[in-house]
Amino acid sequence: MTAMMAPSGTKATVPLYERDFFAWANQQASLLRAGQFAQADVEHIAEEIESMGRSEKRELLSRLAILLMHLLKWQAQPMLRGNSWQATIKVQRREIGRHLADNPSLQAKLPEILDAAYGDAVLLAARESGLSEATFPPTNPWSFTTIMDEGFWPERQD
Repeated sequence: MTAMMAPSGTKATVPLYERDFFAWANQQASLLRAGQFAQADVEHIAEEIESMGRSEKRELLSRLAILLMHLLKWQAQPMLRGNSWQATIKVQRREIGRHLADNPSLQAKLPEILDAAYGDAVLLAARESGLSEATFPPTNPWSFTTIMDEGFWPERQD
């Protein structure tokens, strides 16, 4: 009697990594803690670690874009300034500071991340304010140190 084979692509043939990431991650952690490195899925573990690094960079970029967007709106629309914008600016400054404290090697990437975040911030500020993208400076007018300064609140420049 011949053994029945599962059709290709069924749960029986799909690796645990692809069908249940949570279970795979816990399995790999157990293997590593037990020193069973030969049984560990080293290639996927390495991919996941690299992915985590990219995720940390994306989070910083996102938080900087939100901060810059609100600073741009603060500058361009002084009549609409309010507690919500002010709170968002303050919270993003704190979150960015904490994120960099947890990931100090991202400091070296700040110039490129800040440039990318500014481009996103202009698009977001234009969409949220209804103003033209041309309303905002074509390049970031502020340094990282300036935007993180708790005393910095940009004034309208005509």
